[in-house]
Amino acid sequence: MLSVQNLSLQFGKRVLFDDVNLNFAGGNCYGVIGANGAGKSTFLKILSGETDPTSGQVSIEPGKRMAVLKQDHFEFDEETVLNTVLMGHNKLWEIMQEKDAIYMKPDFSEEDGVKASELEGEFAEMDGWNAESDAAALLSGLGIVESDHHSLMKDIAGSKKVRVLLAQALFGNPDILILDEPTNDLDIHTVSWLEDFLLEFKNTVIVVSHDRHFLDTVCTNIVDIDFSAIRVYTGNYTFWYESSQLALSQRSSSNKKAEEKKKELQEFIARFSANASKSKQATSRRKLLDKINIEDIQPSTRKYPAIIFTQNRPAGDQILEVKNLAKSSEEKTLFKNLDFFVNKGDKIAFLSKDSTAITALFQILMNEMKADKGEFKFGQTITTAYLPNENEKYFKSNDNLIDWLRQYSEGEKDEVYIRGFLGKMLFSGEEVFKKSSVLSGGEKVRCMISKMMLAGANVLILDEPTNHLDLESITAFNNALKDFPGTVLFTSHDHAFTQTVANRIIEITPNGFMDKLCTYDEYTSDEKYLQQREEMYA
Repeated sequence: MLSVQNLSLQFGKRVLFDDVNLNFAGGNCYGVIGANGAGKSTFLKILSGETDPTSGQVSIEPGKRMAVLKQDHFEFDEETVLNTVLMGHNKLWEIMQEKDAIYMKPDFSEEDGVKASELEGEFAEMDGWNAESDAAALLSGLGIVESDHHSLMKDIAGSKKVRVLLAQALFGNPDILILDEPTNDLDIHTVSWLEDFLLEFKNTVIVVSHDRHFLDTVCTNIVDIDFSAIRVYTGNYTFWYESSQLALSQRSSSNKKAEEKKKELQEFIARFSANASKSKQATSRRKLLDKINIEDIQPSTRKYPAIIFTQNRPAGDQILEVKNLAKSSEEKTLFKNLDFFVNKGDKIAFLSKDSTAITALFQILMNEMKADKGEFKFGQTITTAYLPNENEKYFKSNDNLIDWLRQYSEGEKDEVYIRGFLGKMLFSGEEVFKKSSVLSGGEKVRCMISKMMLAGANVLILDEPTNHLDLESITAFNNALKDFPGTVLFTSHDHAFTQTVANRIIEITPNGFMDKLCTYDEYTSDEKYLQQREEMYA
């Protein structure tokens, strides 16, 4: 359906990828992965025709239609929400406009009648009479209420614009669907709706996402951009990750015979196929995995940060007590009557429809903001390390990374010691002499994680820790928190991260809170919770 021949992209001396030859088949969903800067979004732009490659070509099967999730949130500001969705099917929209223009003519001629009749035929073939109702159904599924459907795009919130543009891409059953970070700004229920939509979608999907749960749910194949090459692997993200890690460990195990390695890989595929049979894509996914050739599994050359949180001092039994805490902004109540006791070893995921409520709570606990009412108290043995959502204030100086991190070391100040923590976060060689003020968003978060590891705290407080990180860093961070013996208070929109780390959920609303000892999936699948949740937000 879509093919790439001899594709290469080069910026100056830097080669992003070279001599790429791929075929994207109908009925498959391809998840494009790669480290930050590898060229994932650029690759999608080449496929969609928005960017030209240095050499090579992209070919689409004749008669097939491509739809792309637009990134320009202001392009359709003067259009209504419903029309913006309809414009996702260019040909249908053009026919609608041409047809309407003819009917509005004051001097309607016989020639106009013939033309209108032809257009009506094309319109009917494209199922045009159901277009508006189909567009409205997409909008409703993505959480855009009917009263917004006839509003101008410029008059709706930015988070709603994202959903409208997603509906635009999905509209009209395109043959090829290209989505760059489609889950951004979507809540868990809308992401679930999108997963179900894509699982039922019979055509080709090519998607970039940092959401591992989303990639695992919808993808049949992984497209890996790594060291100037692009390779396609069968299976979802977790299958790619675990199989590539197994192949990597096998490569370093020189005492294993080829037959033993092959048997180990076959057993891994069989185990994964059994689990795949329970997934939403059970039949197709199992068939794909059963057809995998052992030689198709290759070790990844990707580097993963070495994130290891250790406690300089284990915590006592008294961790944190919060009593009757309340906070409001100028416009609204963030939370009130907040009471909870943190137990040793708790890993608590904080949820809220309003992320500013959780940020305010964490800032209060870190003494960066005062509560309107109530109090909190940490135990005497507690030391904390904090990863804020906004970290700009930490990067105002022109210090290099060694001097930047050294200022947070209470003990050892030796350069080799400091370099060790930076090296774990993949800052090596000359990179450690970068000025802290010129770092990218992802580099700043990696520096903050180095700072947290250096602190050796027994309580970690994390506000959207996966923001700006690539999949490798997210995976390493996730594994580090699972292994951490201390206490974690965090909030994250990453489903897999929250599900695998949290053993307790606290949801904050303006009218109270819910506190449940369970996993994230157990919490969000509880019908009683769903009803109570909506009542508390009302």
